[in-house]
Amino acid sequence: MLDIQLLRNNIELVSAALAGRGMSFDPSRFQALEAERKGLQTRTQDLQARRNALSKQIGMLKARGEDASEVMTEVGTTADELKRNELALAALLDEINAIVASLPNLPHESVPRGRDESDNVEILRWGSPRAFDFEPLDHVDVGARLGLDLEMAVKLSGARFAVMRGGVARLHRALAQFMLDVHTREHGYTEVYVPYMVNAASMFGTGQLPKFEEDLFAVPRGDDGRLFLIPTSEVPVTNFMRNETVAADALPMKYVGHTPCFRSEAGSYGRDTRGMIRQHQFDKVELVRIEHPEHSWAALEELSSHAEAVLRKLELPYRKIVLCTGDMGFSSAKTYDLEVWLPAQKTYREISSCSNCGDFQARRMQGRFKSGQGKNEFVHTLNGSGLAVGRTLVAILENYQQADGSLSVPKALVPWMGGVEILDPLR
Repeated sequence: MLDIQLLRNNIELVSAALAGRGMSFDPSRFQALEAERKGLQTRTQDLQARRNALSKQIGMLKARGEDASEVMTEVGTTADELKRNELALAALLDEINAIVASLPNLPHESVPRGRDESDNVEILRWGSPRAFDFEPLDHVDVGARLGLDLEMAVKLSGARFAVMRGGVARLHRALAQFMLDVHTREHGYTEVYVPYMVNAASMFGTGQLPKFEEDLFAVPRGDDGRLFLIPTSEVPVTNFMRNETVAADALPMKYVGHTPCFRSEAGSYGRDTRGMIRQHQFDKVELVRIEHPEHSWAALEELSSHAEAVLRKLELPYRKIVLCTGDMGFSSAKTYDLEVWLPAQKTYREISSCSNCGDFQARRMQGRFKSGQGKNEFVHTLNGSGLAVGRTLVAILENYQQADGSLSVPKALVPWMGGVEILDPLR
């Protein structure tokens, strides 16, 4: 959530930054509501002062044995008007807060301006795509020989789910364990296990609600309202900080978690819906960092390098891009995307997004640290895929396929596969 004081004091800056994100924001509505708020707030304060003065006068009259009925009547009239003003002010504040909650984060000054993904900027490319001496198949056809069964998933659940058997199921599990071990042993993250369903407050805290409700799976829960299946473990892990204030020396906090993720993927279509690129349920190893504001930008560089390290260990060619203003996520101030090479598509596809959200999520969650001066300040939150397990599996199936239908296991992954170096087609 943006600092409301920034909107009140420098709305032109906010409007310009939002325009850079491709968002049309009319400041006149906010300014009109603010003017009304100021008037109501002043009148409410005047009425409170008048009521208090009249109440004191009643006490003095009664102490002297004088008639206080006229003043008591005025107190009642004042109290009624005060109640109406308080209700109107509360409703007005709700409307103002709803506007503020709907606004995305402002881009960091280093983010390139642009309209959409075509304006993203490539900043690094690692590895060379493999030269095949046969026509490479896509991951669906490679995986079908090894135990990937999308037809069974349709029977069980519908489109955009997956069933895995045998070697490919083991490979999927090994990838998640490999990523967790790399991040905990080599990069210093604390492993966490979190619920797969969270409440609305958690979804609001990281920015999924209210704007992106149609992308979520909600679970009715009787009189207690709803729970939501997590779209990423960023949601529960970042919300560790909701309504918390920690000591400055507790920072940074570095967490890694492996969870399934659930997304309705409303509006997605075309090639992304074939196979495992864009599914309703997929696994991801997520990195979350809670940082001191002075260190968060260096932390973004480090976090993205940790995701890159997994790709390098698996020897998967990839490129790193910085998203332009028009392609950034709602909560992000700056995002790096890592895109892995897929031979069958002859292009790079996203496998990780690493973002610094600044204090945007912390304001929504009220997550703070106590500075050296004893002042409570908002933390900065960062997150990144380290990596998306299903898409990493896709990349391995395509990049490590063999002409005979088998799959060569990446060398770095062999210990997590119990020494298995080749996956042969199922018989």
